[in-house]
Amino acid sequence: MLHLWLLKTAQNHPLLVELKNGEAYNGHLVSCDNWMNTNLREVICKSRDRDNFWLMPECYIRSSTIKYLRIPNEIIDTVKEEVAAKGRGRGGLQQKRQKGHGTGGAGRGGIPRTSRDQPERRPGREAGKQ
Repeated sequence: MLHLWLLKTAQNHPLLVELKNGEAYNGHLVSCDNWMNTNLREVICKSRDRDNFWLMPECYIRSSTIKYLRIPNEIIDTVKEEVAAKGRGRGGLQQKRQKGHGTGGAGRGGIPRTSRDQPERRPGREAGKQ
């Protein structure tokens, strides 16, 4: 999910999108959805051979056609700082969740096993063989 968070943070910033067919779109990111479909404005489109250029007021790019995205370094640094800040604040919550793990419950809502439910183990014999 980090890549979606990165794109959400990059809204209203310049973005370069290269497609699998070789075309490149350079513009400002307006929005992106959960599938990474993107809307750009003030777009310069470069043909695959880089000989032709088109200026478009806006365009929509489907995520399945995207080869890669180039995002400014300042956006990446901002997201790294936000992730680090959230990671520090989330530590207590993760510790609370993990506190009860590994206590030997039966799992899937069953009744927890106790030592009385276990068959008696005799030295030198496998459990279950009497």
